[in-house]
Parts: sequence; C-alpha cells; structure tokens
Amino acid sequence: MMKFSHKAQYLLFGMGSRRKLLYLPGGKLLDALNLETLHSWDVETEKIDPAEYQVMLSTRQGRQVRILENEEGLWLEQDGTREILSRGRSVKLPRFEGNTHAAWLRALHSELLVNITPFGPVPNLWVYPRPWYRDAAMMLMCLRHTGNLALVEAWTLGLHKLTDRNNAGMAEADNLGQILYMLSLFDARKHPLIEEVLKAIPNYREAEHITGLTDGSAHPVYQTKWLKFGLESLGFDTPYKIPTVYDSYSSLFWMGYRKEHVAGKRFSRQAMELFPYLSWAEAHFHDEAPPELLGELLPPLTREGQASEAEYWRLKEFAAVGIIPDSEEYLKFSLPHTWHAAEIFLYLIEKNQSK
Repeated sequence: MMKFSHKAQYLLFGMGSRRKLLYLPGGKLLDALNLETLHSWDVETEKIDPAEYQVMLSTRQGRQVRILENEEGLWLEQDGTREILSRGRSVKLPRFEGNTHAAWLRALHSELLVNITPFGPVPNLWVYPRPWYRDAAMMLMCLRHTGNLALVEAWTLGLHKLTDRNNAGMAEADNLGQILYMLSLFDARKHPLIEEVLKAIPNYREAEHITGLTDGSAHPVYQTKWLKFGLESLGFDTPYKIPTVYDSYSSLFWMGYRKEHVAGKRFSRQAMELFPYLSWAEAHFHDEAPPELLGELLPPLTREGQASEAEYWRLKEFAAVGIIPDSEEYLKFSLPHTWHAAEIFLYLIEKNQSK
C-alpha cells in the first residue's frame, strides 16, 4: 500500500463559479490565480479542516477568525462580523452520512468543485488551462452523485469537438465514448455532436470494436468500453464487442464490462506513484483494498506527477513565494488533481453501497 507524503500544504476555496482563493498555513489568504495577498494574520493557532471547508484561526492579538465555504458562498468571519468573499452559483454539499469515509468524501468533493473553472472542469486549475474529456467525464460521474451537474451543464452542452487533442495534439479514441456519456447526463440525445461522433466511429472501427490512440498507444478494450458505455448511457443500441485481447488500460474502466478482461501485466509502482488514479481504478476494477492509506486529512489530498502535457512552468511563481518547495520534485507535481480525487471518491461511494 502506498503512502505519499509531501511538504506542500494549503487549502483551496472557490467551489464552482466562485473566485478561487488559497489559504496558506501561517495565516495568509491569497487569490489562487494571481497570488495577490488578500488577508494576513499573526497566527497563534490554526486548524485547517478540508472536510468542513474551513480554516479557524486564533491570532496573537486574541482575535478569532474563520474562513468558511458553504452552499451559498465563501465567507470571512472576524471581529463578530461576517463578510462575503465570493458568492457565485450555489453548490450542493452532501454530508455522506452513513459512509465510513464521510469526511474524506466531503474533502475530495471540494477538490473536485474548486477545479471547475470558467473554461470548464479541469484536472488542476494551475497546470491544466483546458479541460480534458477523460478527466471531465470522471468528474461529472461524481457530480451526478452529489447533484452538482448544473455547475458544468453550460460547458458540456457547449462541446463541439470530437476529441480534446490535449495529448500531443492526438485525436484520442476514448474521447468518443466520454463525449456520449457526458451528454447523456443532460438527456441531450439531439445534441449535434452526437451525430458527429456516430459518423466518426467508422474511422476507428476494426472488426467489431474500435481502436486508436490513447496516451500514445492503442487501447482497444478501454476505448471500446467507453464507446459502449456512452452509447448505452444515451439509450442507443451498440453493435460493438469488446475484443478479447490484453489491454493494460482495461482495468481503468471499472464502470461495467468487468468480465470482458484479459489478465496481464499490471501498472508499475512508479506509474502508481506518479499517476495514482491508475492504482485506484485498478483496485476498484479488481475489488481490492485501497491502494493508498486514508489517514489524516492534510490538504491537498490528491496529485499527479511528471505528466507529459502539464504546464508545470506555471508553478515557478508558487515556489518563489513559498507555496511549494523550490525543488525539481515539487515543480513537476500538480496538487490537487481531479482524476485522482474522482477515482478515490467513486471507489469509496461504491464500496459503501456494496456493503
């Protein structure tokens, strides 16, 4: 079982369409995008509580301060007054009562919601300026559980490209199914992009399945699973059959078709350290124990490292002001990361439901 530890610690605020703010231990509240200092306090004690979306401070001058986010907005309470820091659209924040990992679910849910930007749901608001269909589909799967699909409805219904072409400019075959699935969540069977997807499928078809590139390699099992899932989510018939071949990405799709799997080499430990969503998806698929320890809630909870398309140069400014250590290791990690958050969230939801 892996246990990743990092020295970077901070709590992001700004769920959905709200302004993104960043609290740093020691009493600083910054704009999360331009790093402008909005408030600072001479802190004596502090408690950062990601499961309650809040930070509570006692200053050396005897002041009690609370930064709090709730369904209606983001607030600052001090000196007996409460001021709004950002309101935006209201969000739904279920408590996940009855789930053993309710606190983790709430904190993970927050990491998903703060990465919804004006440009759509992104893997990480700093190093990924554009949404990725794969990560977005997993985020929407979580938002369906929590009643927050309205936060991404405009983005989803505004989709007009068959593939996101974020990965070295490649047209990735799994994007077809992800588009269909995301549009199905809004009952958008007549969306013009659906007809384009259906017309494009023959370009990827091989025998009774599809194949193409995903992360630079052919993954016909994974890609066909996504296509079938998307078509069936829309209520369409699907003539496609999952090929009986080994595909290292087969276990990443745990949402169905688990029997259509050819066992083989699994992800390496290094891959799981850098891309922990792989280990969570694989554990989910195989009905295994959690691959990481769920211990103390020290935000950020999720990560991705050394991704080929992440714009890590954007983090240089974060290191310069002490948000993250100025080292090669930390300058190639994005924290938090929504695919990782989504995989843990969905694993914990399903495991609780299957008890």
